[in-house]
Amino acid sequence: MSQEFTSSKKWVNTALIPVVWLVGTSAVNADTFTVSSPDKSVDVTLSVTDVVTYAVTLNDQALLLPSKVNFITTQHASLTDDTSIKEVNEKSISQTLTPEVKVKSASIQDNFNELSVDFENGLTVTFRAYDDGVAYRFSTHWDNPVTVTSEVAEFIFPDDADVYLPEEESLYSHNERSYIYQPVSAVGKQTLSSTPAMVTMDAGNVLITETALHDYAGLWLTGNGENGFTGTFANLPSAVKKGEAPWEDRNQPVTARADYIAKTDGTRDYPWRVLAIAKTDAELLTNQLTYQLAIPSKIEDTSWIKPGKVAWDWYNANNIHGVDFKAGLNTETYKYYIDFAADYGVEYVILDEGWYPLGDLMGSVEGFDVPEVIRYAKSKGVGIILWTTWLTLKEQFDEAMDRFAELGAVGIKPDFFQRDDQEMVNFYWKVAHEAAKRNLLVDFHGSYKPAGLRRTYPNVISREGVKGLEWNKWSDESTPQHNTTLPFIRMVAGPMDYTPGAMSNAVGPAAFKKIQYSGKDENHKDFAIRFNRPMSQTTRVHQMAMFTVFESPLQMMADTPTRYREESESTTFISKVPTVWDDTIPLHGKVGDYITVARRSGERWFIGAMTDENPRELPLSLSFLPEGEFEITIFQDGINADRWAEDYKVIRKTVTANTTLTMKMKAGGGYTARLTPVRK
Repeated sequence: MSQEFTSSKKWVNTALIPVVWLVGTSAVNADTFTVSSPDKSVDVTLSVTDVVTYAVTLNDQALLLPSKVNFITTQHASLTDDTSIKEVNEKSISQTLTPEVKVKSASIQDNFNELSVDFENGLTVTFRAYDDGVAYRFSTHWDNPVTVTSEVAEFIFPDDADVYLPEEESLYSHNERSYIYQPVSAVGKQTLSSTPAMVTMDAGNVLITETALHDYAGLWLTGNGENGFTGTFANLPSAVKKGEAPWEDRNQPVTARADYIAKTDGTRDYPWRVLAIAKTDAELLTNQLTYQLAIPSKIEDTSWIKPGKVAWDWYNANNIHGVDFKAGLNTETYKYYIDFAADYGVEYVILDEGWYPLGDLMGSVEGFDVPEVIRYAKSKGVGIILWTTWLTLKEQFDEAMDRFAELGAVGIKPDFFQRDDQEMVNFYWKVAHEAAKRNLLVDFHGSYKPAGLRRTYPNVISREGVKGLEWNKWSDESTPQHNTTLPFIRMVAGPMDYTPGAMSNAVGPAAFKKIQYSGKDENHKDFAIRFNRPMSQTTRVHQMAMFTVFESPLQMMADTPTRYREESESTTFISKVPTVWDDTIPLHGKVGDYITVARRSGERWFIGAMTDENPRELPLSLSFLPEGEFEITIFQDGINADRWAEDYKVIRKTVTANTTLTMKMKAGGGYTARLTPVRK
């Protein structure tokens, strides 16, 4: 039986229009509500019948067809049992957020309209409409703890939709994947994907991800065999397996799972399901919804959180040379790293695998005086970050965390998590919280994608969850095309520790296929897979441009200090590129093909451009500059960079906002520049 009711409105908002204002649980009596974005370009239509669905349009064109949502527990009725509406609330918010770690910008405009529907069964579903996306979440209002057995999250698209999908083999994963471009209709029901994933169609782009992930399992996707995806989640592990070998200090595969996603509080908010929306690929580069919707910071004083660059040891296998001591896991080698960092203004050095005996964070390694290394680093103004496997950290948690602080480390890099079930998500939060109590930065590796924790605990300054430069050590999958895909998909979720900066550069196999010599292809592929002396499949300048294009407040410099000293001109430029930004302006962008971005830090501007395996010329208008003259220092691919990938050219000149330049990039190439105001 239906009855009339009145919505509870805290703000009057004409963008929220109840089309039919009746409560009913039958398919005949539908309640339909629409919430629009502040600029009216995005509309979300919520329909309540005997099920609950939502649909999304952009400029009146369908982006998302009616898609089901539901939340199932063992203790309470779900939205297929009872869709009786108790109350509807609407509001509009316009505010400015100031990130503790600014990443893309020093401030964020957070403007949205919200529709919240309370159901009689104690469930609430809330939708927010932004100019650049849509998000929804469930909230529950029950007195006692609950067991969540399932969540329905459908994403149904028009027939013309294609997708960039990070396909996975199982829920036990580092989430380091390539993005496979294919029609949505071709994705089978057995296909598993991590998030974010990006769907493209004539109407625009939709990127699927999540944020405010806490005390719950992460969102994955499976194909529905037709025109969309269904959300899936890792049930809580009921049995795990750990090997006995020394190198099994990090792996704990799940051998059995419970029949539920989570056991949790009865009254709480659940993660936001985020649809980032863009009319063009380039618009995705400034989307910050995963920060805007995240749980606000729990750290009162964040003044100790210092972004910066890190000299990294593991990628280059400690291959320093030209010294009179044996390079390796010893005190002398790391003092060499520290001296390099101090000379070039690099803020941090990491002690990766090998600084402690595997399996014992309280132990020491012969010839490796870690307290002395940290003391020496402090005397040089350099901070030390300590690597650890997550499992050893968990097993020795309190004493290990205390030891990190007592040693004087400034941060930790826990690694090899490979899970995002409720238990593991909660461990991430525990690490972040306890690290913050000790003024320690955290850089998660072997991790799931960013999902809001970086706002709640800003000391979580970066994370992996990306197929990065290190893949060149054992494969040819870290290609220029992959590099020009990441900023439009993975980077939308949050900072990514790709670990750029290879100084050994070569023409990779994919780029070679695009290169013509004397009218025919020649066998001129220089790239080789080398674990201990790795190289990139890009030009030198492509690697240099990554420091402006790729976002990571804790940005690794992956190559050996000896190579950086040998290539001091490139290194000096890289060392002056900030890791966080006051402003970001996309200039060009096509996913998987090319990208150009301008970023500002104070009065200086930096430009980074990268191309895929195709050589490319792009115009560079400097109209974003303020009035006045600027000195520009340009690194561009050398004339022979298609044959000798380390070839580059430096150009210095004076420019203004009226200047237009031409960026010439070789296959797998790049272009990068620094602009400094001229003082008169």
